[in-house]
Amino acid sequence: MKNFLSVENVQSIRALVDKALDYKKNRLLDNHLGTGKTLGMLFFNPSLRTRVSTQVAARNLGMEVIVLNVEKEGWQLELDEGIVMDGSSTEHIKEAAAVLGQYFDILAVRTFPTLKDKTEDYSERIIGQFLKHAGVPVVSLESATLHPLQSLADLVTIKETFQEKRRPKVVMTWAPHVKPLPQSVPNSFAEWMNGWDEADFLITHPEGYELETKYTHNAKIEYNQDKALEGADYIYVKNWSSVTEYGKIINRDASWMITSRKIAMTNNSRVMHCLPVRRNVVIADEVLDGPNSIVIQQAGNRVWATQAVLAEILQNN
Repeated sequence: MKNFLSVENVQSIRALVDKALDYKKNRLLDNHLGTGKTLGMLFFNPSLRTRVSTQVAARNLGMEVIVLNVEKEGWQLELDEGIVMDGSSTEHIKEAAAVLGQYFDILAVRTFPTLKDKTEDYSERIIGQFLKHAGVPVVSLESATLHPLQSLADLVTIKETFQEKRRPKVVMTWAPHVKPLPQSVPNSFAEWMNGWDEADFLITHPEGYELETKYTHNAKIEYNQDKALEGADYIYVKNWSSVTEYGKIINRDASWMITSRKIAMTNNSRVMHCLPVRRNVVIADEVLDGPNSIVIQQAGNRVWATQAVLAEILQNN
């Protein structure tokens, strides 16, 4: 593995999941791999779990870590080619990426969509420029369209919690939210679930919230949430804004919130969410605080998923 931007960079999902679970059993298993190596983490938007879990994972491997909040601690970067830089931008991303590539052995970058211009967001210009100019491996800490470290941790969580000798039914359901959110987590989860192929995967959402088929592929779509949840072993709860009416909230139906009534329709389903979560908007307290919620375990697995990815990159570069 040279870079980690999506599931397409992974040779074997199953092997990577198993590697993460090995690190969970022994966090210092490969603590020599990163000796003398430095991870640079660049944040164009805030983070809690991704930031801390990546730092912990890197240090478990013996790496030094430097974190830069780009918008607060760096120059305003110019992205356009051939531009006359007589405006507010002080430094071009070409130089910034190349210079950081001189300082770090791996660059990890987190960006966020504007949710105003789909073409611009889905072009992934920022992370693409680092990939082009840095000259070192690049890891996505979430981009405008995908969140691969989250999705890997999600699969790790399903693998370690499902002990039955059959394929689990995993349902990703849209839920209401007070503001429009990006499609990166649902895009990524759908992409990884399709690539993993060790579960029966279904997506449910109101009409108008269809995701890009390049991520959902042939996953079954069900517009009736109650029907979709029947017999589910896992419910992955997530809000996202419209793709066709880009970045807009087109439905605020509170009945899509996950409650104990919804859980009763399932096979005593475990409930997952990437966090942070709006209580009693996306998921009811009774569920989040109840025995079906595995959101904390899921968040904890972010460390081991990231450690597996960093180890693969260190071993192959």
